[in-house]
Amino acid sequence: MSLHIPRIPGIDFAANGKQLGYLEIEHSDNENDAAVIPSPIAVISGGDGPTVLLVAGTHGDEYEGQVLLQELIRSLNPDEVSGRLIILPALNITAVREGSRVSTVDRVNLNRALPGRADGGPTQQIASIVAEELIPMADFVMDIHSGGIASEYVPSAFVYQGPTPELWAEKRAAVAAFNAPYSVVVKPMLKAGSISGAADRAGVPMISTELGGGGTVSLPILKRARRGLRALLGHWGVLKDAAAAQGAHAAGIPGDAEPIQWIELVPQSPVNSTMAGLFEPVVELGQHVRAGDLVARVHAVEELDRPSKDFFAPIDGVVAIVRRPTRVNVGTTMVNIAVDHGTTPVEGNHEPS
Repeated sequence: MSLHIPRIPGIDFAANGKQLGYLEIEHSDNENDAAVIPSPIAVISGGDGPTVLLVAGTHGDEYEGQVLLQELIRSLNPDEVSGRLIILPALNITAVREGSRVSTVDRVNLNRALPGRADGGPTQQIASIVAEELIPMADFVMDIHSGGIASEYVPSAFVYQGPTPELWAEKRAAVAAFNAPYSVVVKPMLKAGSISGAADRAGVPMISTELGGGGTVSLPILKRARRGLRALLGHWGVLKDAAAAQGAHAAGIPGDAEPIQWIELVPQSPVNSTMAGLFEPVVELGQHVRAGDLVARVHAVEELDRPSKDFFAPIDGVVAIVRRPTRVNVGTTMVNIAVDHGTTPVEGNHEPS
């Protein structure tokens, strides 16, 4: 029996094989009357098995995921798949074209827009398709992020706690299979409108990532994430040769077998500037700091007689995120310090302290 979604014409989600198409996002502006913005989609089906939804390009300036999913679409054949892969390599296509976090078409952050509106602007329409059509179809979801132009993260899986013990166990197992050096844990339902939150509400296990950033592609991070993605798809049972996929780490770079470092972002994590000027980072990503350690300095631009201002770690922990643009204003987050849980996964479904 065929399964067609009107807003994704030409794709039969019940059919086997590899299908390439587009989400049709309606948009009318001064240049275009009733035009369509095409967001690319691939569906690779090999018969019975789970459905996995893979997303990249939620923010257009985050590139590792876009590269990984483009590669996967071209390299993977349906006979390698048990079940179905739904792959969106450039979800927010207008932002991807612009190389920006959000699109100038409507300036809406797609990862704050779910569940969206079918009759809304372009970003709201994309959010609606993901929340109303694709996530309910999926058994597992992965949304691949990086730090983008504005920041750089330690290379990590990124997971919302909970929201149930069962989903949390599924997420922890997925983190182990993906095997990034770090796992960043945040409180349940951290951001309203996120894809992670939508998956949690639908009861679908999901992990995200933060793979470096800085508005470029890191070759070492890309190599490790490439192996991790295949291993995760093997863990989720959507690749037929699951053992080979999960064993890919054995042939990887030195250190792949090292335990994952579990770190947690808490309300005390951000270090925000209280003056405008030039941000000087005083710490490196992954560095351990103690509360009170110097982590950042801001220099005034026009006021030549004004001394620079020092900023200090609010808590003990690991430097998880560092801002990359040098110019900052009052309120700009420069550094995030994450609580270090070592190699022990964060337990439970609690609000972080």
